[in-house]
Amino acid sequence: MLKTLYRQIGKYKLASVATPLLTALEVVMDVLIPYVTAMLIDRGIMAGDMQAVYKYGLMMVGMAFLSLFFGIMAGRVSAYASTGFASNLRRAMYSNIQTFSFQDIDRYSTSGLVTRMTTDVNSLQNAFQQILRVTVRAPFRLLLSIVMCLVIDPRLSLIFIIAMGVLGVSLYMIISRVARLFQQVYVKYDELNQRVQENVTGIRVVKAFVREDYENSKFARAADGLYQLYTKAESLMALNHPVMNMVVYGCIIALSWWGAHFIVGGTLTTGELTSLFTYVMSILQSLMMLSMIFVMLTQSAASAQRVSEVIEHTASIQNPDQPLMEVADGNVEFRQVRFDYATPSDSSSGKPQHRRSALFNVSFSIRSGETIGVIGGTGSGKSTLVNLISRLYDPTQGEVLVGGRNVREYDLTVLRDAVAVVLQQNTLFSGTVIDNLRWGRADATLDECRQACRMAQADGFIMEMPQQYDSKIEQGGINVSGGQKQRLCIARALLKRPKILVLDDSTSACDTRTDALIQQAFRQQLPQMTKLIIAQRISSVQHCDRILVVDNGMVTGFDTHEQLLKDNELYREIYEIQTSDKGDFDKKGGEA
Repeated sequence: MLKTLYRQIGKYKLASVATPLLTALEVVMDVLIPYVTAMLIDRGIMAGDMQAVYKYGLMMVGMAFLSLFFGIMAGRVSAYASTGFASNLRRAMYSNIQTFSFQDIDRYSTSGLVTRMTTDVNSLQNAFQQILRVTVRAPFRLLLSIVMCLVIDPRLSLIFIIAMGVLGVSLYMIISRVARLFQQVYVKYDELNQRVQENVTGIRVVKAFVREDYENSKFARAADGLYQLYTKAESLMALNHPVMNMVVYGCIIALSWWGAHFIVGGTLTTGELTSLFTYVMSILQSLMMLSMIFVMLTQSAASAQRVSEVIEHTASIQNPDQPLMEVADGNVEFRQVRFDYATPSDSSSGKPQHRRSALFNVSFSIRSGETIGVIGGTGSGKSTLVNLISRLYDPTQGEVLVGGRNVREYDLTVLRDAVAVVLQQNTLFSGTVIDNLRWGRADATLDECRQACRMAQADGFIMEMPQQYDSKIEQGGINVSGGQKQRLCIARALLKRPKILVLDDSTSACDTRTDALIQQAFRQQLPQMTKLIIAQRISSVQHCDRILVVDNGMVTGFDTHEQLLKDNELYREIYEIQTSDKGDFDKKGGEA
């Protein structure tokens, strides 16, 4: 973990070294000032020597200015180093997340990743800045102050040593309890972010069902859990101040009592006693700063673990050592494939609790250029099945072949360029229409974009928009309808010129006529492309070359529409229900 974090310092290493040095020089000046003050009192004021007063007074002013200069420079350099460190952390996390497979993303909730990239990184940034300054300043100041006390009077220094012991034990007892509480805080942050994310993403559903009060109560429970933990932790930390005050006042009383006796006895001067008062405050303040550092480091240790976990995580799907750089054709074959989903125990740990089987012993073969329909009830495993083709997941057992070779043998970029997938949850990004289309291919011309949109039946509504292909798409595509969004996503996939096109229920929001036109365009203009069309409607797949029937993770039929009506009971039942105006077939269960 520490090595991972150290690597993220990067070009800010020089600033990270300069900050402690500048801080150490600042502390030296601070610690010497009380010593010079003692000489000013004893050799100048008490002796009535104005020359000595001027001399030591100018020395104090010079030291104060030097301390101020070193402090300002240390602050500037530490801010530069800590913000750069935080920037590197975010960049490293974001970059590694881009390599994650769907299976890896399933291990971490979206809200958990957001917390790690915001709250956790902010915590590490503050901790790093404190490490560069306070972790050097506090112990160095403590050590020098003790040395100066021993130089002035070793006998009175025993008071400081006893006080340090009492304060150290008290602070340790407080810190040890606070640390455990802060380790639980970030789990609560994940829960809170999850509530916010769900509510903001689904705000239209919330308002449509008038569930604002219910969502408010859910958020309030999450916020209250965080509040309770923080209140408990802060209440314990608040004990630091009364404990420190008790020790400080005890030291002052003891110094005053014994110091007065030593002054009367002639073994201690007034200036030396004044310096000791200053040093005792310096020592105890340093101890207090150290206690706060320990709390902060303990708190940030949980953040460091969570951040480094994401940075160090190796994607479960990797390129082979010598990958194939070309997909020969659009042949697809499944050989006794089984797939299990790993369900994480919670959003923070990401450790598998159990596995949920989605596909069982699936075997079939698709010839290049075929149009294959995939149909089945909700939760039957249709989406899981097609996700294996482009290695969005890897099968638990068995083999998936594309172009006659195992998908594990291909370079991931080459494979995913050859297999275009339009997922169930279509996503558009903020920008123009053509910006979104060029996600399919960055160098696509306007004519190529229009041709893809014509096949996807999107060109018509785009040309009716105010600025046509330069019209603005809001974040998430909220300013276009569901059907328009689906058609734009299909056009985007077509621009990749893939050998295999997978439409995962991607025309569900389109009317029947538009759906039929899209299918017709595919048959006429893309005869060489293998097409897999997942749908709930028989009308969307009945003209396919063959239809794959999936039920409870198993393939129960794979044939033409006519033959399945004769031989497959499930397919016949779906057809009869839909053609008798009783609605679409929908098996009970979770999402595919």
